[in-house]
Amino acid sequence: MAKQYRLIDAEGQEFLSDAPATLGGNRDGKYGRFDCPAALRAIREYGDAYRVKRVFFADEATAVAAGYRPCGTCMRTAFKAWKAQAHA
Repeated sequence: MAKQYRLIDAEGQEFLSDAPATLGGNRDGKYGRFDCPAALRAIREYGDAYRVKRVFFADEATAVAAGYRPCGTCMRTAFKAWKAQAHA
């Protein structure tokens, strides 16, 4: 059986996918790249306590539709656009 991945859909529901995620995030409502320095630091510092909050998305449009916002560290341009729109 092929490996399956747990992703979040546009409604915020978890589902199994044959394709891996392109973005990660956390249940606090942020999404970003897998190499994000902030996420990697949180994994190092908090270990399993952080890992249980991790969520994964097929793409950025799905993360946004599910109500997540871009990371201010690794997705700075998208974060600035989100912040400007959120405070407009």
